Amino acid sequence: MTNVTMTNVTMMNVTAVLEAMEARISANSIAVGNLDAFYLLVVGNFVFFMQAGFALLEAGSVRSKNTKNILLKNLLDACIGAIIWWVFGMGLAYGDSGAETGNVFIGTASTGAGAFLAAGWGATSAQYNGYTMALWFFQYVFAAAAATIVSGAVAERAQLTAYLIYTCVITGFIYPIVVHWVWCDNGFLSGAFTADKSLTILGGCLDFAGSGVVHMTGGVAALCAAAIIKPRIGRFDDNGKPNPMPGHSTPFVVLGTFILWFGWYGFNPGSTLGITPEGYGTVMARAAMCTTLSAGAGGLTCVFFDRIFSHTYDVSMVCNGILAGLVSITAGCAAVLPWASVVIGFIGAFIYYGSHHLMLKLQIDDPLDAFSVHGACGFWGVFAVGLFAYPEYTAMGWDEGGTETASYCGIFYGCGMLLAAQFVALLIEVAWVASLSCLLFWALRLAGILRVSEEVETAGMDVSKHGGAAYDHGKA
Repeated sequence: MTNVTMTNVTMMNVTAVLEAMEARISANSIAVGNLDAFYLLVVGNFVFFMQAGFALLEAGSVRSKNTKNILLKNLLDACIGAIIWWVFGMGLAYGDSGAETGNVFIGTASTGAGAFLAAGWGATSAQYNGYTMALWFFQYVFAAAAATIVSGAVAERAQLTAYLIYTCVITGFIYPIVVHWVWCDNGFLSGAFTADKSLTILGGCLDFAGSGVVHMTGGVAALCAAAIIKPRIGRFDDNGKPNPMPGHSTPFVVLGTFILWFGWYGFNPGSTLGITPEGYGTVMARAAMCTTLSAGAGGLTCVFFDRIFSHTYDVSMVCNGILAGLVSITAGCAAVLPWASVVIGFIGAFIYYGSHHLMLKLQIDDPLDAFSVHGACGFWGVFAVGLFAYPEYTAMGWDEGGTETASYCGIFYGCGMLLAAQFVALLIEVAWVASLSCLLFWALRLAGILRVSEEVETAGMDVSKHGGAAYDHGKA
């Protein structure tokens, strides 16, 4: 009896220990999930603050008579984006996420982590609380950034009605489909997330934080919009030469650039989507360092190269060079060595500069250089990954260091498949965004709701549409 009793006591002790361990593991899992959710909320707020940067940059780059108008559109970007992303944007982007047989083209789930209207979220016992809601917020601020890019390209002449329509379409359909292709674990262009590479084209591409997904999408849509809406009155003379139309506030432009640069430290390092998994801290730190170096290289290159031709140190060239460097490194910030990020920013500055002058040559009026900064440099950023991706860094996305990884590194390291995958993905994304954007803006133009009247444009939209000028110039 004594032996039996001791055995029972021992079993009870073991059971109690196991139960305690299970409880501790469960508590640790919850703590880890909460920490990753907190991380996403922090970096998401960095990205959300970029809306303030966009607002200042755009307001400073337009004439004072349109200040209220451009600020209103920036505010509405955040408001409309929130509702659209809740209703169906997140569902189209991440619907079927985690399902083995999910749709490779578009999210279709009515429940789960990619649910339309966040169906099933919020209840105390619901699975999709905490981290999933934080991820929703993080992805929402990215969507809002993509839509904001377009507003700068059509500044000073687009109707508010047209703005409301195109913002809904871009945020709610054009952009989330690209997200699904590249960032969902069922996307046919996703090298980093789709485990079954047979579902992808050439194994999928790598766009860590969105040079293509966010910036090129917004930039290509901006190019289509600017080309279809036509230039501002007086922007080009009868011979097609550009007339200067400087913005009204250089301090706004500079402050907006600094805020955007600051926000990029949420945009790029934050795209780890967590901090607790092993190695994620290293990835985050590398992304921050490469982001900084590329921005610095872009700003310096642009201003000194422009100095050769303009014989001035142009503040706007520094600002746009910095932004060009930031956009260029966004796809590869976690996949390249620091020296490569300097080269990427350096080349990005020339791509911006060449695109800027090509747009003027083609008489396409883009007041914020939205296409040159985001579209052209976004394209370069994705392509650059195929050149400079370091083999050890791409292992996180491809087969976790398995046999497939050998084919997925930059061409300068002896690989070629990744460069091909990057280029094919770029062609598909450009075709999708350009075709739908052209249809959208042509439809708005044919409906007569794309552009304001000549009288309104000449007087300025603040006085015509928003109750008066933004500045009283000492009259009050």
